[in-house]
Amino acid sequence: MVFFLLFALSVVVALHYYLWRKLVRATTRPGTRGRRLGSVAVIGAAVLLLGTFFGTRFLPHSVDRVLAWPGYLWMAVMFYLVVFLIVAEVPTLVARRWLARQARTAPMPAAVAASGGLPATAGSGVATAEPGFTTAEPGSTTEPGPTTESDLVTAEDRAVLESRRLFLARGVAITAGLVAGGVTASGVGTALGPPQLKRVQIPLARLPRAADGLRVALVSDIHLGPLRGIGHTRRIVDMINGLDADIVAIVGDLVDGSVAELGPAAGPLRELRARHGSYFVTGNHEYFSGYEEWITEVSSLGVAPLRNERVQLPNGVYLAGVNDVVGEAYGDAPDFDAAMADRDPTRPVVLLAHQPVQAYEAAKRGADLQLSGHTHGGQIWPFTYIVKATGQPVVSGLGTVDGMPVYVTNGAGFWGPPVRVGAPPDISLVELRSIQ
Repeated sequence: MVFFLLFALSVVVALHYYLWRKLVRATTRPGTRGRRLGSVAVIGAAVLLLGTFFGTRFLPHSVDRVLAWPGYLWMAVMFYLVVFLIVAEVPTLVARRWLARQARTAPMPAAVAASGGLPATAGSGVATAEPGFTTAEPGSTTEPGPTTESDLVTAEDRAVLESRRLFLARGVAITAGLVAGGVTASGVGTALGPPQLKRVQIPLARLPRAADGLRVALVSDIHLGPLRGIGHTRRIVDMINGLDADIVAIVGDLVDGSVAELGPAAGPLRELRARHGSYFVTGNHEYFSGYEEWITEVSSLGVAPLRNERVQLPNGVYLAGVNDVVGEAYGDAPDFDAAMADRDPTRPVVLLAHQPVQAYEAAKRGADLQLSGHTHGGQIWPFTYIVKATGQPVVSGLGTVDGMPVYVTNGAGFWGPPVRVGAPPDISLVELRSIQ
């Protein structure tokens, strides 16, 4: 935990220092009121983000809700500011060099040329001596010579170059702000809007004809917490009940908080309807939120937890579930052998597991299909590529792991910033098809 806190602090400080250099230092002159106000604003933003990041873990739910909205929104804006400014580094550098070259190659003013003077190199701060003036020896105390037209031209060129540099920096900063604000605003609308309904058909070789067309309503990453409450749950339950599914599968990350704080928000889950029942497996966030209490709470709502175990459905299909991999640190590790052993090998197994990476173990033990969440589809582009780099074999939609199909839902909620860019929330209706 200490290492994590130090790492988070270092990252936040580094990112805000970068933003200060690009948005404040580069766009203002030293000692100006604008620079002072900009510096205070950046420091305040960093403190807000740190307060949100740690406050939502350690402060009461009623308090962290106040921090969460401005803090997490700033996190999203900050991210896109950094992304835009990094992308703009090269073209900005090219533009600055072009401006400097233009200043150096500017034609000599006629008055200076007529007097035989040579203008100083712009930005050098050193004027070229006119004929008749000698350069003082090192250590001499000669009186400074008269101000020449060449000196005046040099100061003017330097002022023009500085003005152009400020204009360029301010243009980049304004553009970055508009892009980051616009993308974030669009992402907020997507994240807070209703989940999309995705329909997918998956053929399974061992699926009996009696089970052909079995429909699984799959939802994950609801993330009840400081930013989403009972209204979010009701909307999800209404959508699922409208699908007339055979099974409802909630594959983890239901909550970000304790039962005492969020129990009422989860209440509408008792209204879920499915022919063969509703089932739940833990995600990593359940372990951060008191998983034992949540297992009891979910059970009381009529949703059956599958904890390294399986059930046999009336149509000859096994539905299995394993704990999340984070459970190992809490003495509640996933146990694929317990979930898959001593079964009829002629019958298919549909496995519920929060993280797609668990598919490697599932495939070794002969599972026919894994249904997962966890990735949020990346949630905020370009995090899709970062999630993939962390070792998750499938980020969104249908893929395969060692020949076994794996379907990953984007999830119905969000974590952290109430923003989704390029990965809209969804509830998936998975229809199993027999090829016998």
